[in-house]
Amino acid sequence: MMIHEGRIKAAFDSGVFLLKLSGDVRLTLCATLDNQARQLAETPGLQAVLIDLREASNVDSTALGFLAKVAMAVQGKLEQPPTIIADNPDVRRMLDVMGFARYFTLMDAPITEPAKLRDLTVVPADEEGMRKRILEAHRILMHMNEHNREEFQPLVEMLEAQEASPHHP
Repeated sequence: MMIHEGRIKAAFDSGVFLLKLSGDVRLTLCATLDNQARQLAETPGLQAVLIDLREASNVDSTALGFLAKVAMAVQGKLEQPPTIIADNPDVRRMLDVMGFARYFTLMDAPITEPAKLRDLTVVPADEEGMRKRILEAHRILMHMNEHNREEFQPLVEMLEAQEASPHHP
């Protein structure tokens, strides 16, 4: 099976913001996701957020942390929590294990297919920015549930130690 590089598309249509992730979504796309989370928090007239993962073959934990950040960015601004559409059983299991059902409505098919999607400009991330985002993403995940706290504690501690020492390899 060919693994396609991850892509993010977006659309905003009559109050509904849609984010579609496809391929192998990894930490390289986190700056783009982070950017989106920040913008969403300030989007006027936002009524619903849909995240479509049906074409995502893999979503790494850093990318998941930023999806959680999207949910947190719009918390209290929407009538219902953001919706994640995922029909891949592996992706779905990962979302369940990581506690996403607390922050998102999880579905395996959308109510309607959204109209126009445009490719988001990939925001480049330097190594420093990348490390900060990996740390932020995993801190967010750790706060979601006990499983994540145990799972990501060692990684977070390692990254925090690296941040504390001025020169890392």
